[in-house]
Amino acid sequence: MKMALLYPSWRKLDRQTEFHLPPHGPVVFAATVPPEVSLTFVDENLQAIDFDAPCDLVGISVMLTCQLPRAFEIARRYRERGDPVLFGGIATMLHAEEVAAHADSVFLGEAEGRFAGVLDDFSAGRLKKTYDYMNSPPDMALIGSARREILSHDLYNYRGVQMLDLVHASRGCRFNCYPCCSAFLGGKTFRPRPIDRVIEEMEKIRNNRLFIVDNSLAQDRQWLIDLFTAMAPLKKKWVSHPILDDDRILKLAADAGAWYVYQAVIDTSDLIRNRIRRLKDHGIAVEGTILLGTDEQDEDSIRRLVDFLLEVEMDVAEFTIMTPFPHSPLRTWIAAENRLLSDDWGEYTADRVVFRPRRMSPEKLQEMYHYAWDTFYAGGGHQIKMADLFAKVIRREMEDGTYYRYNPRRERAVPKPADPP
Repeated sequence: MKMALLYPSWRKLDRQTEFHLPPHGPVVFAATVPPEVSLTFVDENLQAIDFDAPCDLVGISVMLTCQLPRAFEIARRYRERGDPVLFGGIATMLHAEEVAAHADSVFLGEAEGRFAGVLDDFSAGRLKKTYDYMNSPPDMALIGSARREILSHDLYNYRGVQMLDLVHASRGCRFNCYPCCSAFLGGKTFRPRPIDRVIEEMEKIRNNRLFIVDNSLAQDRQWLIDLFTAMAPLKKKWVSHPILDDDRILKLAADAGAWYVYQAVIDTSDLIRNRIRRLKDHGIAVEGTILLGTDEQDEDSIRRLVDFLLEVEMDVAEFTIMTPFPHSPLRTWIAAENRLLSDDWGEYTADRVVFRPRRMSPEKLQEMYHYAWDTFYAGGGHQIKMADLFAKVIRREMEDGTYYRYNPRRERAVPKPADPP
């Protein structure tokens, strides 16, 4: 059987430097595809889809809502020539009913232990319209190492610098933050992978720089102690979403190679100021994730927020406009208050205003989005600040003997604790 796995393109954030990380969802899913299936992968952000290439089944992996318009166009072209199309991924779960109208089948939920059965149905001519495992997560021990060999790693670099490889150590999130869909997608229960399996996967990744894409690294203190202790001998350098604000945890994270953390900054409080300071005191840089357009914000508060980021010497900042994605608590109350302005999913890129803000006009919020980017980066653009972050990690790698020029075709021996430096 020949299966084509496709990852549709989408428009990137206005004002942000365009770079591409290796996608995570497709390589995790690919690990559930039986080895006898001939699987090809195309990331349309960097590669062209060959619509004439023969295949028995087309899989479309959709992470973002804003990928959907292009995903539907891809599906139409394949279905018109008689090729069956299966959809999966985060955006498929968020838009299941709409996606079903463009697909021969949709897969909802996590695929470990399930996808071989889907292929059996397909081979027998009884492919179901929907495979719904949303409320039935698999045993975490079934999650194997992602199949990164389907990626063309040479494409994932920016000006010769290899981008981070993505990996996850847990699923689910016990925090139900109002802008987020994680509780709907992965459930409200923290589900860690066996740590030995996580370490085994990290060891296999040739890239020394990782992005741990867990929803949060602040859900279980003892698990974090065990994870970071096990990671330290690998000498990887890594990025993550927020880490538990605890001195022992931050020390272990730094010792395990924490490079920088995405930290939500929602106000100018001492709580946020101290959290940023503690991360920096442990040698961990901070990229602020800044949500604009909350009900508490007006034009002046956004200006003060940008000033605050400059004052605390935030290393990098990513500004986004609050966006009411389906199945988020935010969308529920925005819709209830009749403040939705658009359901054009191509506009849900987090740099367009698609709702009516409470304390300013939609036009003013759009203007303040551009103000935030332009003011924060006035002394040096996004590229320069990112270059500073990479320069810092290269110095750390040189200090501990792990710096090397990435070559995806060359095997790399991972240092073990007993090895000489």
